[in-house]
Amino acid sequence: MTDVSDVKRAARKAAFARRKAAHEAAGPAEAAYLSEVLAGYRGVPLSGYMAIRTEIDPRPAMEEAAAHGPVCVPVIQRLGLPLKFSRWTPGCALKEGPFGAMIPEVDEFIEPEILIVPLVAFDRRGGRLGYGGGFYDRTLEMLRAKRPTLAIGFAYAAQEASGLPLEPTDQPLDMVVTERGVIEMG
Repeated sequence: MTDVSDVKRAARKAAFARRKAAHEAAGPAEAAYLSEVLAGYRGVPLSGYMAIRTEIDPRPAMEEAAAHGPVCVPVIQRLGLPLKFSRWTPGCALKEGPFGAMIPEVDEFIEPEILIVPLVAFDRRGGRLGYGGGFYDRTLEMLRAKRPTLAIGFAYAAQEASGLPLEPTDQPLDMVVTERGVIEMG
């Protein structure tokens, strides 16, 4: 019998291939729907991310949001810990963080109430397949224990999968935004 980690590994491999093809075909307005969603939450502390490899890039939406309230990006402290979030502003000085993602050169940690979450694959039940480190699951669990926290998956439509292999520790997404539209969960 195959265990869930083998199933997740195979699902990740297939999803990376779909994401790469979508990334290569992407147009300039890929964050338009994300901007529309975030417009309804002006001023709420928000975490985006600095895209790596073939991830869809949320920066245009982050730049718009930064004009209305605090925006931050995730900073990995070390394996096994939740993420911390350092304030980001358009044009701020950046340095390379763990796994190649750029982070602000000067840390000013804040706690977001909305997280734009990168992913490898998603399903319509709110399931998310990440890179396997559990960083977002631990972080969302911690933040949601304190206050309502909105998790918005941001992905190419091609990254949708039917029925991902999920574990009890996996934190659900509240919605997924793609270059084609918004998918509400629940």
